[in-house]
Amino acid sequence: MTSRILKSIFYSSFLLGSAVFLQGCQEQPQSDQIAVTGGLIQGQKEGRFIAYKGIPYAAAPVGELRWRAPQPVSKWQDVKVLNDYAPDCMQKPFAADAAPLTTTPSEDCLYLNVFKPTKPSDTPYPVVVWIHGGGFVNGGASPAVYSGESFAKQGVIFVSFNYRLGRFGFFAHPALSRFENDALGNYALMDQIAALEWVKQNIAQFGGDAAKVTLMGESAGGASVHAMMQTPAANGLFQQAIIMSAGGRELFKQLPLNSDDDTVLSAEKIGENFAKQHTILGSDENALAALRELSAEDVVDNLNFSTLNRQNDDEPTYVGGPIIDGTIINSATEARLSKGTFSHVATMVGTTDMDLGFANFASKDALFASFAPHSTQAKMTYDASGETPLPLLNYQVGQDALMQEPARFVAKRVTDMGKDAFLYRFGYVAQTLNKPGAEHASEIPYFFNTVAAKYGHVTTEQDKQAAKIMHRYVTNFIKLGTPNGPGLPTWQAYQNDESFILQMSKSGTAEFLPDPLQARLNITATKAEK
Repeated sequence: MTSRILKSIFYSSFLLGSAVFLQGCQEQPQSDQIAVTGGLIQGQKEGRFIAYKGIPYAAAPVGELRWRAPQPVSKWQDVKVLNDYAPDCMQKPFAADAAPLTTTPSEDCLYLNVFKPTKPSDTPYPVVVWIHGGGFVNGGASPAVYSGESFAKQGVIFVSFNYRLGRFGFFAHPALSRFENDALGNYALMDQIAALEWVKQNIAQFGGDAAKVTLMGESAGGASVHAMMQTPAANGLFQQAIIMSAGGRELFKQLPLNSDDDTVLSAEKIGENFAKQHTILGSDENALAALRELSAEDVVDNLNFSTLNRQNDDEPTYVGGPIIDGTIINSATEARLSKGTFSHVATMVGTTDMDLGFANFASKDALFASFAPHSTQAKMTYDASGETPLPLLNYQVGQDALMQEPARFVAKRVTDMGKDAFLYRFGYVAQTLNKPGAEHASEIPYFFNTVAAKYGHVTTEQDKQAAKIMHRYVTNFIKLGTPNGPGLPTWQAYQNDESFILQMSKSGTAEFLPDPLQARLNITATKAEK
């Protein structure tokens, strides 16, 4: 079963055929023309880097290919000139998106982008592969803050890609289980594996090192890095990881694909709810055909990051993210980390200092009772004076449980497995903003060194300097396996018997200091592990 599913993702025979095709190319490509799986491509040279935007890495997942594992691209004859991003994956954009798209979303969206240095190198360049966030319902590779320009200028090949979102990316239905032989449910994760396989097969053509790949993602993208670290299908496809604001215990719901127990909510049951909403009943071939005939807009059905938590709890129509399918995802992230059954690779992991948190206790008594039998200790840790407002306590407890403590948990487990983990908390706030701390996703322009694209003419020199520091830490890690380098404050690998963490302050300085949240995270850990 596992072998058949992996074949449906990797297409070994197709890749071998592509290798023959590449070897058979008689014309020597120009510096900005490269032979990849499918044919020749030509990028756009911009000074110290060349950008190849919109490279197809799989066939358009439309029509009969909707809700199937990614299929191989069709070969093209002429040189494919790549100047602009291909469409991001189908979604309903939302106004508050921290990384707005620059394309019109489409169901035909399985494309990736490569930014490479112009300067030749005697040795292959290290590679970073970016997985965007957006709650698995929004986002794409096209936002300006996700540009790989600065990475390429620093001697790193940068790859970004689109993957199916929402119900296109995570969907199950009894009709699919009956009539499809491909892997089921986690189509977004299959896309991610296919993109990593493409990198393995093609990145040498760009001068990249397929044996020196760092996988990097934020929020849902970071949760995807967790998934790739857990699935055997991605073994060997990357050698390092950067996980940004992605929890480490359970960031998203992870429902079973199906269940014989009618009292258990499964992905298939949710798929039936969605089908019924569109008057599609049964599980025969007609039902499957009707589901695939729905318009892309009907499949989206107004789902986006702002409406994600407004489903009918009695009859939900979207699974919420990765599905426990028994092959790609076998259990929750926390369970795999606890057992040590994940890729043991050097990891940079962390959060922002005002990250996501969603606790909603009606009273302080109820909040502290949730820590039983450590309720008194929790009260003294979070509210020793008794004067902390309940809304702030709810936020602190929620953020610690969802983001801060799980990031430390990941660092602990990576360390336990004998690999270096570099733990950070990002607190810098752009000077033009009047905010007490760094919100979720606000660190991305600093990791990418794209603050000017984010803040435009109000970008300050301090903003640029903060970005320079964080970007250097990131590029050093990609190149060397350690973030440290000349002129940077030392960032030591995490030690389980210490409480130090790299903190990027609101003033723009980076310091390796004792974690000020240590006591809170300790009590949160006792609650998580009881």
